[in-house]
Amino acid sequence: MKPQMRMRLSTMMFLEYFIWGSWYVTLNTWLVTTLHFSAEQAALSAGVTAIGAIIAPFLVGLISDRFFATQKMLASLHLLGGGLLLCASIQGSFGPFYWIILAYSLCYMPTMALTNSLAFRQMKDTQAEFGSIRFLGSLGWIVAGLVVGKLGLEATAKPMQIAGAASLLMGIYCLTLPDTPPLARTDRVSLATIFPPEAIALLKERPMMIFAIASFLVCIPLQFYYAFTNLFLNQSGVHNAAGKMTGGQMSELVCMILIPWFFRRLGVKYMLVMGMVAWVVRYVLFAYGNATTGMWMFWGGIVLHGICYDFFFVTGQIYIDQKASVRLRAAAQGLITFITYGLGMFVGSWLSGLVVQHYALAFAQGTVTYNWRSIWLFSAGTSAVVLLFFLFTFNERSNRKALAEGSGRAAMDESLGSSVPL
Repeated sequence: MKPQMRMRLSTMMFLEYFIWGSWYVTLNTWLVTTLHFSAEQAALSAGVTAIGAIIAPFLVGLISDRFFATQKMLASLHLLGGGLLLCASIQGSFGPFYWIILAYSLCYMPTMALTNSLAFRQMKDTQAEFGSIRFLGSLGWIVAGLVVGKLGLEATAKPMQIAGAASLLMGIYCLTLPDTPPLARTDRVSLATIFPPEAIALLKERPMMIFAIASFLVCIPLQFYYAFTNLFLNQSGVHNAAGKMTGGQMSELVCMILIPWFFRRLGVKYMLVMGMVAWVVRYVLFAYGNATTGMWMFWGGIVLHGICYDFFFVTGQIYIDQKASVRLRAAAQGLITFITYGLGMFVGSWLSGLVVQHYALAFAQGTVTYNWRSIWLFSAGTSAVVLLFFLFTFNERSNRKALAEGSGRAAMDESLGSSVPL
């Protein structure tokens, strides 16, 4: 790939994830602290991305793959999305805000698959070229968090306005990207074309079924972290919480490099177990840490994100890559993403809102405070139940070295493209 093309695609990835990283991390801090939304309303607002993840495969399959060039589809969705974000940033009541941000998520979530698709079609060797380009996406998320945190904008509408402006810029930029015409598919869009019966049939195998159930269940306590950590850190007195939270993405990149080494020593099952153990430990650290002498616990919970995410979700993607035949790998990955980031995150958003609202205490200087220790211990307990379920029911014998050195590398490249960098 020519350096100029690499730069163009890298810029696309940077902007794509800068947009999401700008508004999503601090969303509930603004909604609860400034707009005084309830925890349930805030959690539902954060959960709109899960609804977008559920609908995105159908939208992409129905429209983009058949009728529009990818760069034009991206431009349209980002321009519309930028306007919706700016409109959402001036809302003061839950009803209008929720429907606007839901409409935005239906625009944004398909663009993650579309940016990957556009990048893949410009490459000759995806395994060698895609990882370094997708790395800029994670960097965009990190830069967004550092900017928002450094400027002290976490409890304001400014992050959403920054994201809206970046989305408009992205929309214009997409019009300069290489022409990527539709694939001219003629098959009728249905559930079977997006999730083939053969891919769904993989769930009939006991190890895959257990893995899918555990993946769904672990996404429920996971949403507590995504939706409420920034609010928690701000209410705990942590300065520049959004900036500090980018330590999680930094550790994620480091752990990605270490995955092959751990595979050779642990294998699939205990890599997945380590990921779930890290969730339990993270929530316990949050429960008992503080912003002064216990700040190391907060840092520990943040930095554990690399193990929490990579050791479970990326390892899981590698496991699926091994289980599915070559022609079913993309569909199988899409099915698990639908189960986790779609259904699991949606249920997690709903439940996290109920639990956090249950532990609401009282107004302090116009803001509701919460019994965070109980909230995090609930999350830790839920994660521990999922861990025990998986530990005693999952049994998969595999060649560790083959997983680590064979198609595992290709699966990790693919995971960089399909995973959410949170």
